[in-house]
Amino acid sequence: MAFFAKGAVIVTLSLLLLPIAFGLLGTLLPAFGYLPALGGNDINLNVFRSLFSTPGLLNAASLSLVTGLASTAISLAICLVFVAGFAGTPLFSRLQHMLSPLLAIPHAAAAFGLAFLIAPSGYLVRLVAPIFGLDRPPDLLILNDPMGLSMIVGLVVKETPFLFLVTLAALPQVELASGRMLAASFGYGRIAGFVYLLWPALYRQIRLAVYAVIAYSTSVVDVALILGPNLPGTLATRLVQWMQDADLSARFLASAGALLQLGVTLTALLLWYGLERLCRTLTMIQRDHGFRFAHDKSLRMLAAFWVVVIGVTVFAGLALLSLWSVAGLWQFPDLLPESLTWRSWNSALPRVVDPLVTTLSVGMASTLIAVVLAVGCFERELQIGADGGRRSLLFLYLPLIVPQITFVFGLQLLFIGSGIQQRFVALVLVHLVFVLPYVFLSLADPWRALDRRYEIIATGLGRSRLSVLAFIRLPLLLHPLLTAFAVGFAVSVGQYVPTLLIGEGRLQTITTEGVALASGNNRRIIGVYALLQTVLPFLAFALVTLVTSVVHRDRPAMRV
Repeated sequence: MAFFAKGAVIVTLSLLLLPIAFGLLGTLLPAFGYLPALGGNDINLNVFRSLFSTPGLLNAASLSLVTGLASTAISLAICLVFVAGFAGTPLFSRLQHMLSPLLAIPHAAAAFGLAFLIAPSGYLVRLVAPIFGLDRPPDLLILNDPMGLSMIVGLVVKETPFLFLVTLAALPQVELASGRMLAASFGYGRIAGFVYLLWPALYRQIRLAVYAVIAYSTSVVDVALILGPNLPGTLATRLVQWMQDADLSARFLASAGALLQLGVTLTALLLWYGLERLCRTLTMIQRDHGFRFAHDKSLRMLAAFWVVVIGVTVFAGLALLSLWSVAGLWQFPDLLPESLTWRSWNSALPRVVDPLVTTLSVGMASTLIAVVLAVGCFERELQIGADGGRRSLLFLYLPLIVPQITFVFGLQLLFIGSGIQQRFVALVLVHLVFVLPYVFLSLADPWRALDRRYEIIATGLGRSRLSVLAFIRLPLLLHPLLTAFAVGFAVSVGQYVPTLLIGEGRLQTITTEGVALASGNNRRIIGVYALLQTVLPFLAFALVTLVTSVVHRDRPAMRV
């Protein structure tokens, strides 16, 4: 058992560190002109000279930086004000249940749903068309606007629930009830009291998650292709174009651009760190000068309103995806299609089978390996103490903070150069790099919270460590284990860049096929693919509920 635990820790650290290290190396060398397979035998700066002379590069990099920081700041602000104003209230609990399922929705599917809502011919315009007398879509550039506003909205819609649930998990680490009573006794408003007394400690718990959101938002590809500007696009979308260029010499330019993307993300993180210092100073000044903000009801209601809007937007988008997938003729400004038909599903299903099989097999394989490794790491943590396990959080967030496109492209070049033909195995391993952190974080709190007296009693009765794990701890943690599996599977389903680059077109998933349709105008086929992409994670979570209910049908408390 000790050998298994030590081996799991070694394998986990290797999976978190080695792909990033080798991927960055595989990106760094071509960026400086060294790639013998393509005739690059000398190290020089010529590639960077070509990169910085590329038209629109500065605009693309600036767009990535601004949209990433803006979406993160808005998402965190909504999350902070809502939690500060309503934590511990019945409304908080109800909205928590509404936002929780949103984590299972892939970014691309949520982006497609938002596009169907806010497009000039989308449903929101159809709702107001009779009021303004519109008989054709207005000539407005809503989607793919040059400022990236629709992209920021799409990122906020997805990242706010994530930050909310991360904050919710960290909330028990602070004394919420006593802090509120103390602040109220001195006349502080709910938001001000929360920010002055509780937010600093709470933010330290979620800081790495916020950094992960910044890294994702500044380098996202699928959402940018669906909602973001086209000319120029964000830096990440330009990189994908170069990486897939038929002219192989563009690989040098893509490598240099990937390093620039890393610089953009690091710049965003440094700016955010400076913003943290600034906000801390301003908060201390306000606190020391006695600003109590006792009348904050309107701000609390505004935060609750935007949380509800976010939830309604995502679910309305999913409803539109479902409706478009079975729509017949649906002209503007009709609110409903003239007929319903399965024609889109019948035409798409033959092409869906292979991507669906790849999605399921890669997702299940990578997630199963991640769960086994996480269990081994937690067992090792029980042997050496919890402090070592908590220090490993930095390594867990490393694949989430380093932009995917920066090191996955290097891995692609290394796979091509090595001549490895096992693309499926390579794809599973690359997905595992991103699945493992989420599985680990999902399982960490339930694993550490389990009362160890069960194991102490079993050990005292002569049971081995392996027997205790197999027959006591794992059955007691069946629901958290299955939930962690569902979370990991949902993460795998949503992976776009790793699948696109490592699969090289030979292995396609529902996500890559769906995003590829973004440039087309066939909303019915897009609805089919986006709906399938959404349904798969929901089925995984539904299966968790079903299995737990059946296994623990005589133990209601075990289902929680």
